[in-house]
Amino acid sequence: MAVSAASPLTIWRLLDGKPGHENQSLGLVNALRRLCPCAIHDIPLEQGRFKPLLYLLSGTYSPAVSLPAPDLIVAAGHRTHLHLLAAKRATGGRAIVLMKPSLPVALFDLVLIPEHDQHAGGDNILETRGVLNPLESAGEHQADKALILIGGPSRHHDWDADGLLGQIGELLKANPNIDYLLTTSRRTPLEFVNQLRELAQSNLTVVPVDQTASGWVAKRLAESGVAWVTEDSVSMVYEALTAGVAVGVLSMPEKGESRVSTGLQQLIVEGLVCRYDKGGEYKNRLQPAKGFNEAERCARWIVEEWLKEN
Repeated sequence: MAVSAASPLTIWRLLDGKPGHENQSLGLVNALRRLCPCAIHDIPLEQGRFKPLLYLLSGTYSPAVSLPAPDLIVAAGHRTHLHLLAAKRATGGRAIVLMKPSLPVALFDLVLIPEHDQHAGGDNILETRGVLNPLESAGEHQADKALILIGGPSRHHDWDADGLLGQIGELLKANPNIDYLLTTSRRTPLEFVNQLRELAQSNLTVVPVDQTASGWVAKRLAESGVAWVTEDSVSMVYEALTAGVAVGVLSMPEKGESRVSTGLQQLIVEGLVCRYDKGGEYKNRLQPAKGFNEAERCARWIVEEWLKEN
């Protein structure tokens, strides 16, 4: 398939209303748009469990009947899968799904799967380092500004407030010339914000997640030279890497070895991120990972190799 200014790619992006999923597909389509002319149409999913099945069986897809036929249909999230296949059958567009689907991968034209999922290979699978995101490395990235991103209890990690407060307190004292801006997540226990204020360090500003707007983290990453992320927040680790900042990891107790923790450990082994340590060795290892942008890498492969072969 040739891609040119005279025949731009028409892309349908199916949206399930979940920011995490929509950020993944946005990262890919934005990267495609930077590489070649694209006409992108966002299509919110209709409510109703049986509608996508009816569309699939009938060979129609009425939610986008007024739109030009797509070259690519992009989606992330399990609820998008039947919609994606229905739109593919109705239009002949190539279906690209992000993350390991709940349906057989052979049903889709291309599947982008994080390598930590360790899925058996296939001609229609492209592995990614973490999930895709729409961030870029542009920004001032001032050396005297740092962002701290706090997660919370998760499927793979327990919560240790005292241990985390100790790491943050030591980090602040060891780097008095750096202004730290800290924000929480929806998973962070509410009492942790009050515990943070007890640290009473002049170089720490706390902004709870409910006081941030959409795009707040991306803007702060663009201003910061360093980001410290609790290890349960793996998606934020990859976002910080993509934003072009040096990335440090704050330790949290693991419930057991997992694919996610194995992937994070690989980043540490490769020197892309480093763990906080009380002795301060992190200062010698904390540096940005140059050129880390998985959305751009995948988009370039799609345009320069996959579309030419399919």
